[in-house]
Amino acid sequence: MATPFLPYPRSAMAESAKPAQAPRRVPWRLIWRIVLLLIGGVSLYLLAPKLIEIFTSWPKLKTLEPWWVGLAVVFEAMSFVSLWEVERIALRASSWFAVGTAQLTSNAAGSVIPGGGATAGAFGYRMLVQAGIPPGDVASGLTATMLGTTAMVFALPLLALPAILGGVAAPRGLVETAYIGVGGFVLVAALGAAAFLWDRPLLLAGRAARWVLRHTPKRDKAADLPERLLRQRDRIKSAFGERWHLALAGVVGKVGFDYLALVCCLAAVGARPDPALVLLAYVAGSLLALIPVTPGGLGFVEAGLTGMLALAGVSAEQALVGTLAYRLVAFWLPLPVGGIAYLLFRHRYGAGGDSSVSTASP
Repeated sequence: MATPFLPYPRSAMAESAKPAQAPRRVPWRLIWRIVLLLIGGVSLYLLAPKLIEIFTSWPKLKTLEPWWVGLAVVFEAMSFVSLWEVERIALRASSWFAVGTAQLTSNAAGSVIPGGGATAGAFGYRMLVQAGIPPGDVASGLTATMLGTTAMVFALPLLALPAILGGVAAPRGLVETAYIGVGGFVLVAALGAAAFLWDRPLLLAGRAARWVLRHTPKRDKAADLPERLLRQRDRIKSAFGERWHLALAGVVGKVGFDYLALVCCLAAVGARPDPALVLLAYVAGSLLALIPVTPGGLGFVEAGLTGMLALAGVSAEQALVGTLAYRLVAFWLPLPVGGIAYLLFRHRYGAGGDSSVSTASP
């Protein structure tokens, strides 16, 4: 049998039959993490003298009054529980287990991996979706919780203003913290009110973000960004609904109990400064913790809070040991607890997820 005529060599036909190779994508996520690691390393290097001074004070923790330390742990636990209640309302979920374990795990992840809140949010999102909560509710619920707690931190200086106006002498650094807090609260409150009352501000913000994302590898996900923002805003409004007062109490409890833990740690070293000045020092430390350069604000919070407590009238040694005790309760202790929470979560939901988490519309 004659071989049919082939217009091209077999080798050329074989090459043409191979699927075209997709262009290699730039690993932007890996590059971003490397950049964060470098920035975090440089920051820790610059803060090393202060960190060494603080961490070499570990032996002095033996001088703490155990009663006050135990009370600080209780207040910090109540702070976490208050946050879980806010998330349950925002997520429209009834499971304390799913929300609590996801929050503890994401908090631990955000405290050891560069990226701060973004890293914690990514971990929490994946776990809550795996637990069976709708992705749209998770995205809007976590966003609402983050905005609420941040706004509450900014609002705290308003509580210290009456004492300052009444005659409490506040050093310049703490007064500037009060101004930053009040200004930040007014800005967040104004933006939040505009987003909830009118559609146009969200649409404009979504269009601006879409224009920026069109110049990044995420361009395909930005086509309906303005509409998605509106849908998430509506989910947030629907989630809180008539339970807004419980959500507000949870936000206040989350920040308030954390502040009381700091007060107890200062009492454990024998310091009794003015509560209004400690509140401003706490706000400064909380704002430093929002800096996503180092995990959990490590280094920035220790150095900044120690200096602010000194301005609030705490002696240098008491400020060092009090800050160390507070960070032990609020930062280091939740890390192993987060690891245990992750194991418990995996034991119940496994690697493939479970849709057994019930959701309840308020």
